[in-house]
Amino acid sequence: MLDKPDVTNGELLASAVAGLSAVPKTLEAKWFYDAEGSRLFEEITRLPEYYPTRAERAILEAETATLAATIPDGGALVELGSGASAKTRILLDAAPQLGAYVPVDISAEFLEETARALASDYPHVPVLPVVADFTSAVTLPRALVKMPKVAFFPGSTIGNLYAAAAVALLAGVRAWPGVEAFILGADLVKSPDVMISAYDDAAGVTAAFNLNLLARLDREIGANFDSAAFRHEARWNAAESRIEMHLVSLRDQTVEIGQTEIRFAKGESVHTENSRKYTAESITNMARSAG
Repeated sequence: MLDKPDVTNGELLASAVAGLSAVPKTLEAKWFYDAEGSRLFEEITRLPEYYPTRAERAILEAETATLAATIPDGGALVELGSGASAKTRILLDAAPQLGAYVPVDISAEFLEETARALASDYPHVPVLPVVADFTSAVTLPRALVKMPKVAFFPGSTIGNLYAAAAVALLAGVRAWPGVEAFILGADLVKSPDVMISAYDDAAGVTAAFNLNLLARLDREIGANFDSAAFRHEARWNAAESRIEMHLVSLRDQTVEIGQTEIRFAKGESVHTENSRKYTAESITNMARSAG
């Protein structure tokens, strides 16, 4: 047997073994976002098929004054899953009253680069990055304790969460001391063909993003996936009102993860991500459930 690299991420190992031992097999979407995954996602947002970014940017630009006015004088804008903070700049430019900007992201390396660039471009705004999984409790910087806060969650990322987790996230933010508003981006239901194309682009960037998850398992927990033995697939699940991303095994195979052997049948898939699509009614119901 070939020597394997040391496990550098025990949490990822436990999550992967649990998810891939389940029926059906799953992997948590939060593990997409290592440095390479974050880079690929930013590339996805610029693809011609990926309409959500363009649509949301248009809304932000059209409603800039209204949204910026929700931020009190000296208030903090706290962004969940900030990524490159590209769209956030629209609000930063329009809110001179801002007391701090707090980008929250799971990818430490990517977050550090982004925060450094923002601090340079907005020297009058304290940039206080927080490395965290926003689906768990987020510990905000002590400097924010007495500041009024506005949460910012764009990108329709709320759709990646199962219904109960989405409500729990909103309720958790509602419980922050001094939170005064929540700016939330959510994608609406539209033609299945349009939605599927957004998650299965012609250039194969989304496929590379999905398959990078297997490469990360190889790098960080000593797995021995052959990425060429899987293909990316996007599906519309009408009953759950969501796009699903899957990695489909192209052959019968066995993969070793730590001390665990995971068997895949030809055609068996690993469910890696959901992107729920909403109606005005379902968004309202979710917000009411979260208080």
